[in-house]
Amino acid sequence: MALLTSFSSAMSILFQKLGTLRIIYSLNVSSFHHRNIGFWSEFATSGSKQKFCYVNLVSKVNLAYSSSLRAAFTLSWALEQNPLSNESEKETMIPNLGDEQFEDQETERFVSVNSKEINQNNKDFMVNCEDEDEREADGKNPSLVESEAEKASDIRNGRVNVHALAMSLQFAERADDVEEVLGDMDLPPSVYSSMIRGFGMAERLKPAIALVEWLKRGKKSTNGGAILNLYIYNSLLGAAKASHSYEKVGKIIEDMEKQGILPNIVTLNTLMSVYLEQGKTQEARDIFSEIPRNGLSPSPVTYSTVLQIYRKMEDAKGALEFFVESREKYKKGEIENDSCEDWENEFAKLENFTIRICYQVMRGWLVKGGGREATDVLKLLIELDKAGLKPGRAIYERLIWACTNEGHYIVAKELYQRIRENNTEISLSVCNHVIWLMGKAKKWWASLEVYEEMLDKGPKPNNLSYELMVSQFNILLSAASRRGIWNWAIRLLNKMQEKGIKPRTREWNAALVACSRASEAAAAVQIFMRMVEQGEKPTILSYGALLSALEKGKLYDKAHQVWEHMIKVGVQPNLYAYTTMLSIYIKQGRLKAVDIVIREMNSLGIEPTVVTFNAIISGCAYKGMGGAAFEWFHRMKAKNIEPNEITYEMLIEALANDGKPRLAYEVYLRARNEDLLLSPKAYDSVLRSSYQYKASIDMSRLGPRPPEKTKKRTKVSAEFCRLPDMSRREKPLDSNAVYKSQPEEIHQHNETAK
Repeated sequence: MALLTSFSSAMSILFQKLGTLRIIYSLNVSSFHHRNIGFWSEFATSGSKQKFCYVNLVSKVNLAYSSSLRAAFTLSWALEQNPLSNESEKETMIPNLGDEQFEDQETERFVSVNSKEINQNNKDFMVNCEDEDEREADGKNPSLVESEAEKASDIRNGRVNVHALAMSLQFAERADDVEEVLGDMDLPPSVYSSMIRGFGMAERLKPAIALVEWLKRGKKSTNGGAILNLYIYNSLLGAAKASHSYEKVGKIIEDMEKQGILPNIVTLNTLMSVYLEQGKTQEARDIFSEIPRNGLSPSPVTYSTVLQIYRKMEDAKGALEFFVESREKYKKGEIENDSCEDWENEFAKLENFTIRICYQVMRGWLVKGGGREATDVLKLLIELDKAGLKPGRAIYERLIWACTNEGHYIVAKELYQRIRENNTEISLSVCNHVIWLMGKAKKWWASLEVYEEMLDKGPKPNNLSYELMVSQFNILLSAASRRGIWNWAIRLLNKMQEKGIKPRTREWNAALVACSRASEAAAAVQIFMRMVEQGEKPTILSYGALLSALEKGKLYDKAHQVWEHMIKVGVQPNLYAYTTMLSIYIKQGRLKAVDIVIREMNSLGIEPTVVTFNAIISGCAYKGMGGAAFEWFHRMKAKNIEPNEITYEMLIEALANDGKPRLAYEVYLRARNEDLLLSPKAYDSVLRSSYQYKASIDMSRLGPRPPEKTKKRTKVSAEFCRLPDMSRREKPLDSNAVYKSQPEEIHQHNETAK
């Protein structure tokens, strides 16, 4: 019994939470009851065993099993909802129904059960399942059935239990089943419409069709009018749509024609929606074209449905043209002004809907890609401007987020400018996304403009904005470094500091490498000093670039000072730094120093490469030490390092300058035998040396003079040199431009970052 009591309490709590069922549950006797439906009765037999059975007060059609309880909940919930659409709601408020005016929704759902009735029912419903067959044979127990007078009294008092009626019909499949439940009940048409709509939302179309079939038998309303009318059929169409029973729609329309019922705008709107949900956009548009032919006027829902058709077709331009055309008709008074409709407000809603459709289509283009999406989006934005439709900031920002490909930068820039021109706020994350996209599209100066506007107009840049701009400048500085455009690298550093962006070691190194490649020793020294003054610790790359610049500028003493300082501060030299110092020592003629450096490299496990030996042989050629060059060539071969074209060219030049034409000739032939393509300069050196020292050589073995090697010209893109004070031609910078102090903006940024 304790278990039974616990079960009863749990069920009480459950059905209290599911209050939409309007079920009255009694705790003093373990049973609960719902009028016009039936009840579950739990009772004790002579033994200790408890049994449960279902007693139906109305019909055998609605026998409820536990597996159907979910369907009952769904149906009850559906009947709690508002009508399916505005059109359906308007159907229930047509003024020509006389005394068939619809009752208030809460009144329709009210279940009138008083405490006396509950107590009496609790006593009467204590039945034994074992005697069920006997009762079936003897007929219905009068105490279990409410009198028709009570039912009629409830209806006359305006208390129609729509829930109970609908749930009694939820398993009906034929008109006879409905007849058995409803019988001679005199109900207002609103009850039938509500039940049909509820069946549709619960996806139980069979009882809805059975109810309509029963009404076709000639059921009359209280004023003598036919209940089966246009509103009933519209409710049935809505139910078929809600339950996705599209195959029934055609039969319902045919049945309407047989009954002589003409469709109204609600009917056609429902048909358009049905075709739209099936993806039959052309059929839906055909229905719209039939509206004026049938003498009907479109409703606001008609226009919104047509716009949805264009959305389904992803035809944003068509939707825009349709809206503009409809708006012009309204302004000219060509649209019937129904007193029930606030067309001014409705067209404002349609305008917003059209803008949203255009946004969805544009976003789809950007996400899918294809190559022409940027052009298509810009064209549609222009069409929106012509139509006078202004998307808000939120839509523009969402479209910017959809711009992810390099080709989308022009769209992102246009949308960003529109937001700025409207003098509205803009999201910080959107600004950062625009900066990132511009950098991806190699539009670095455009990203810098966005950053400058963030500084001037807001929102204030954050750490991500700062890092994005640093990465943009790093790309530019890396390009300047590779091309050796040292003056551009310096201007980029100055530009960074002007915008409050502190260059890091990587950016300083890029400028140093650019100066090194351009053999600008003085500029490299100044850049190195600025780097140290501004708190950046030089790396081995910094020292290596500075040493290379000094070596190319023949500032050997300064190079020695830098080398000693590097060793003193504990920076370990790498292969590049050692190679630079070897070149300096050999050009100074300090062969012993070269040997010392080579031994030091070997002790540290740094193996010289072909570049290292080329630097030594080049230094020998510079000093005219052909014998030393030839010796280093053999030492190179002894280490199994294969010489390349530069090795042979420098060796030939060293031998030719040292008065060894015959040896230079043999080295040239050796290079040809190894299929190496030497420069014309090496060929000319052999001929010049043999002629100068009157050495006899076989010209036929030398072969023809090699063609001139085409020099790779540095191409500078227009985007790269868009900085106002930069031009395509390299111009020398004055000392003020090279040596520029750190601006206050960097200190301010550092304090902010902290």
